[in-house]
Amino acid sequence: VQLQASGGGLVQAGGSLRLSCTASGRTSTLYYMGWFRQAPGKEREFVAAINWSGRFTNYAGSVKGRFAASRDDGKNTVYLQMNSLKSEDTAVYYCAQLRYFSSDEIPESAVESWGQGTLVTVSS
Repeated sequence: VQLQASGGGLVQAGGSLRLSCTASGRTSTLYYMGWFRQAPGKEREFVAAINWSGRFTNYAGSVKGRFAASRDDGKNTVYLQMNSLKSEDTAVYYCAQLRYFSSDEIPESAVESWGQGTLVTVSS
């Protein structure tokens, strides 16, 4: 599976962005999908995950209530709607195919494949 993320950019604090991640290849295996991010000088961290039906989602505490993951399997695309953005949300965002879904924080070891990153910069 190849994952292509897009939608990053520069936004003012309080603004919104929607990231997209489009898959190609063996898309029938895309049961669980996730988003991670890496801020400058920090380790990559879990942001959000969504299960195969889109019914269940999981979010890091720092983004809960502000970010929303969704998916459109007809388009082989998952989305991350980011609202009320803060300067601390500035990071490179990565979409990922996950081996499993969990209601707990999902580690990088759960990632089956990574997409390339897309940079989100939030100006204060």
